[in-house]
Amino acid sequence: MARPKTMPDRDVLAAALKVMHEKGPEALTFASLATACGLSGSTLVQRFRNKEELARAALLFAWDDLDTKTEAAIASAPKTPQGAVDILVALSGDYGGIEAYAEGLLMLREDFRDPRLRARGSAWGEVISTAITACFAATPGAPDNIGMLMASQWQGCLLWWGFNPAGPIDAHVRRSLEAFVAAVLPGQ
Repeated sequence: MARPKTMPDRDVLAAALKVMHEKGPEALTFASLATACGLSGSTLVQRFRNKEELARAALLFAWDDLDTKTEAAIASAPKTPQGAVDILVALSGDYGGIEAYAEGLLMLREDFRDPRLRARGSAWGEVISTAITACFAATPGAPDNIGMLMASQWQGCLLWWGFNPAGPIDAHVRRSLEAFVAAVLPGQ
């Protein structure tokens, strides 16, 4: 079967992310992507110039997807403390099992290394913490920085789940965040 001549960037970048998740970020090369998506290596070089630009484009594509999922989770959650929990639980479902989660941490390492990707992460953190804070707006006694506190608790509980992945991650996240809310705001 002949190679396709064209393919939308979205499909190419999805294939690139799949290579990165399955084999690690270092495994993403023009040759490995050509095999994964069917385009020629030279076509991919023309599109992305070099391996660094290719990896950045794939990770920016992943951030775009996370932004879309975040917007949907925020829009569907009530503006209550339970809504804040629901937002973060909804964003935890894509981690999969422990192996997928561990590979995801390698992707996060790449985000830390690149200033543009770090900026995307920082902006996303602002969106999350602002949305969580809004969920506590009518809750007496909620700390001003409840959004960042709860987002930090969420990231910590994901990490601890990685060391002891007993049970589904979304159930673990829900229990952990509900305990956090109860500890920070007794009676909620």
